[in-house]
Amino acid sequence: MCAAANASLPESLYAADGVRALDRCAIDDFGTPGFELMQRAARSAFRQLARHWPEARRVLVLCGAGNNGGDGYLVAASAQRQGLPVRCLAVADPAKLKGDAESAYKAAQDTGVSIERYDGSAASLLTEALAEADMVVDAMLGTGITGALRSPFDKVIAALNESGRPVLAVDVPSGLDATTGWIETEAVNATVTVTFIGLKAGLLTGRGPDVAGDVVFDDLGVDPAVYDRVPAVARRTDWRIEARGLPVRRRGAHKGDCGHLLVIAGERGFGGAALLASEAAARTGAGLVTLATRPEHVSAALTRCPSLMVHGLTHGNELDALLAKADGIVFGPGAGQGAWGQQMLQRVMAFDGPVLMDADALNMLSSRAPGKHKNWIMTPHPGEAARLLGVANAVINRNRLDAVAQLEQRYGGVILLKGAGTLVLADDMQQPALVQGGNPGMATGGMGDVLSGVIGSLAVQGLSPSRAAVMGASLHAESADRAAQSKGFMGLLPMDLIDWLPTVLGEAEGVLPGCR
Repeated sequence: MCAAANASLPESLYAADGVRALDRCAIDDFGTPGFELMQRAARSAFRQLARHWPEARRVLVLCGAGNNGGDGYLVAASAQRQGLPVRCLAVADPAKLKGDAESAYKAAQDTGVSIERYDGSAASLLTEALAEADMVVDAMLGTGITGALRSPFDKVIAALNESGRPVLAVDVPSGLDATTGWIETEAVNATVTVTFIGLKAGLLTGRGPDVAGDVVFDDLGVDPAVYDRVPAVARRTDWRIEARGLPVRRRGAHKGDCGHLLVIAGERGFGGAALLASEAAARTGAGLVTLATRPEHVSAALTRCPSLMVHGLTHGNELDALLAKADGIVFGPGAGQGAWGQQMLQRVMAFDGPVLMDADALNMLSSRAPGKHKNWIMTPHPGEAARLLGVANAVINRNRLDAVAQLEQRYGGVILLKGAGTLVLADDMQQPALVQGGNPGMATGGMGDVLSGVIGSLAVQGLSPSRAAVMGASLHAESADRAAQSKGFMGLLPMDLIDWLPTVLGEAEGVLPGCR
């Protein structure tokens, strides 16, 4: 889809404790009563319920403790006032509610909402409630979870997901870590998530995109000055935002003005990776693209993309003449970790310009002592990131924001951590960029090779390494989304994405009508 679909979401992303600080600031420093904020949140949630499920005739609201449960009780009260039959299950003991949440519970009672306690012992109660509901409101845990689910929440979430009922999650799908996007056991599979005051980073990275559904944001009308008091943990971006910084090409430009990229890739049996990276670089606008690969791949590369300059290399010393002419390098796709790849790595290590290290280049680097290189762009997926840091894959996935920070601290330069909600961090960035976009059709071999070529191409066209990484990831995601609109997810291939690159770029340049 066009990245303009994300236009209603703010750019600042917050951790769970940051959002609580925003909430506290709005109450303590700007005089907005906490119960008033809760009422605004409930009205906002009910508007989304009415918008997305206008035909719903029976609503089930699942309420936990704390303010998230309070939001749920007030949503139930709103439904009751509108004449919409509503049933409310208290998954946490209402007797333990305090403050605004207790006030919300009493308001729901006063409105006539039917509230039943569910402690996990009467399975039939939950089964019956889910069976009769047209849709379900999840207001159980919100931002309040950081570990494994406890009973009866685990039973309720499992049954809710099994039921297949559409779900409106209030603030955060229960079970999802709002900061990291990690799910320790299970989380509610929401259809829509309406989130308040601060956009939570965990909704957009890690497992967040799997369970959040369509994300809607409401700042609840808090004073804009509130956001000056609490730092964000990341900046959300997408192609709609990044396209504004695309370099403007002079009408009189020639190929020498548009950068010369050297792609070093393709050990025996992995020529496809070299071809994908090189063609993507050409399609992203590099003036010249040279491919250094195994001799066996030369003919196929020229047949596939005759605009490339292709050299078959056997030894590392053959690379020196090509390095002397290059403005930047992409190294690693399909390079292998054998003698050929090791020889190429030795030559690349001495290059002074921008270097994108991907795939086997990262695997080879993980066995060496780390060193900082300010002009490098490293693009690991979680498995490669784990090897670079010497940890298990689960450590990376548990906290992607922490992982990208550790990688940048260890290796310097630019780190791009692949995965849903791609993260980019560099020493010239105040905070990580979280690139929104992309789709499950990208879960196929070769997509990362295309990304390498896209970023490398932008880097030789005058963008700084960090800008090239962020813009390239956004362009890559947008092109994949556009390809999926006509191809679908299953069976989407890297070549489909490459075909869309010129169109997406042309729209951003103003040459073609489109998103800009």
